[in-house]
Amino acid sequence: MRRLGLTGGIGSGKSTVAAFLAAAGAVLIDADALSRASTASSGQASLAIARAFGPEFLDAQGALDRARMRSLVFSDPAARARLEAIVHPIVVRAMAERAAAARRDGARLLVLDIPLLVESGRWASEVDAVLVVDCKEATQVERVMRRSAMEREQVQAVIRTQASRAQRRAAADAVIFNDGLSLPELEVSVQTLAQGFAL
Repeated sequence: MRRLGLTGGIGSGKSTVAAFLAAAGAVLIDADALSRASTASSGQASLAIARAFGPEFLDAQGALDRARMRSLVFSDPAARARLEAIVHPIVVRAMAERAAAARRDGARLLVLDIPLLVESGRWASEVDAVLVVDCKEATQVERVMRRSAMEREQVQAVIRTQASRAQRRAAADAVIFNDGLSLPELEVSVQTLAQGFAL
């Protein structure tokens, strides 16, 4: 089983590429989805977050108040580190369990969708190759503003907390430049790459 690390900045189209890889036959493990599950109502991280940050960081259903936490961690690196120390071990364990299950099931390609793969520094040794989905920063901003309620300045603040495009490309074994591509064109690019991984 080959392990492909998939990453890209916010608004790059990484999730769309992940979906195309899954449709081509890869087993997909989505770190973001596991993180969201851990901070949902009754998620493994929710109680620890309330203890570390205060109950006001959970909503009425007991899930993480994402807007409140986003505002805090973008302005306070120490708070971000405290949050990551709670959530990351839970996500890493869940990913390891799913990877083991994929291996037992005979998967040919495991895709680890990790938004902060480059920033974390821990995943490079655990994957066989890194695929980066790249696009211009202006494209990232416009896409995120279209799909969410975030203002331009908020999106730019998120981009500044992530690895630069140059840093991600330097860590890449393959790059899909997802700027100006139609969905069918992007899918063809992904299918061509998947064939290189014997899918």
